[in-house]
Amino acid sequence: MCYRTTRGSDELDIGILSTGIYIPENYISGKEIARLAGIPEEIVETKMGIRKKPLPGPDDHTCQMGIYAAKQAIEKADIDPKEIDLVIYIGEEHKEYPLWTAAIKLQEEIGAYHAWAFDVALRCGTTIMALKVAKSMMLADENINTVLLAGGYRNGDFIDYKNSRTRFMFNLGAGGGAILLQKGLKKNIVLESELMTDGSFSEDVVVTAGGTKNPITFEALEQGLLRLDVLDPEGMKRRLEQKSMENFLKVIRTSLYKSGYSETDIDYVAMLHMKKSAHDYVLKELGLSEEKSIYLEDYGHIGQIDQILSLQLAEQAGKLKNGDIVVLVSAGIGYAWGATTIRWGCQ
Repeated sequence: MCYRTTRGSDELDIGILSTGIYIPENYISGKEIARLAGIPEEIVETKMGIRKKPLPGPDDHTCQMGIYAAKQAIEKADIDPKEIDLVIYIGEEHKEYPLWTAAIKLQEEIGAYHAWAFDVALRCGTTIMALKVAKSMMLADENINTVLLAGGYRNGDFIDYKNSRTRFMFNLGAGGGAILLQKGLKKNIVLESELMTDGSFSEDVVVTAGGTKNPITFEALEQGLLRLDVLDPEGMKRRLEQKSMENFLKVIRTSLYKSGYSETDIDYVAMLHMKKSAHDYVLKELGLSEEKSIYLEDYGHIGQIDQILSLQLAEQAGKLKNGDIVVLVSAGIGYAWGATTIRWGCQ
């Protein structure tokens, strides 16, 4: 059993108490995506790596899926929600209402009545960013001892399978995730994070209607502008080829280095879903076998929830043991890359 320390230098440790995942029951298959997009089934299932992905049901709203996951994490940790000091919403901005602080709703629904709450957003890099923010706040404020990160994701609502410019986002799915952090916990220690952002990509991928630049109108809806689109597909592809994998590997290696480790120490990588060749490339560059990660071909890309999902799947599969070095890594449109190193198990 792992214990929480109450005094001394060990109190500076921040550990993961539990995680929670919610996956909707509805799915769309790779075969159906291929039919909708008018492309070969083999391309979707083999190259894109989508055998199936979850779709939201009528009650699977964004914040609500985060609430489901949060309740699971709290139940697993066997704590009173009133012990939570801070709730950070890590779900998407596409949620129940356009102008709304989802964290406060989530706080109320789980019974975290002694906490305060706020939202953060860095697209699919949000979980990594929130881990860094939460750890910093916990170390800086003696009154923040237990923090819940939770939220949902359903940006697949914005995908038009007829738009070939957004083909790399056909994997967007739906679900919710949660992480409970506790100060002084000698278990699953959150070490150092590394984040990078590059504003040259900031307006490459957008929902073209609905903001102040292009408000929602009947004409915009008729033209299908309330969907994700890529404004400069060739330019974005060229710039990503120059930077993306290099930055992806850089944040992993820097997070490890800042934590006192190197890539040779990695026991598991909780990686976002991306095309299979890119997933395999990352593992190869790090000198890792396929067993050191889980490819999320039955889930697609649930945004910033991917790392929590991968971590929970690895734990259920018995892939994680005491002392393992685990790296969570993601990349988000905008563009952002981030990684967090964790020393797994009881310390």
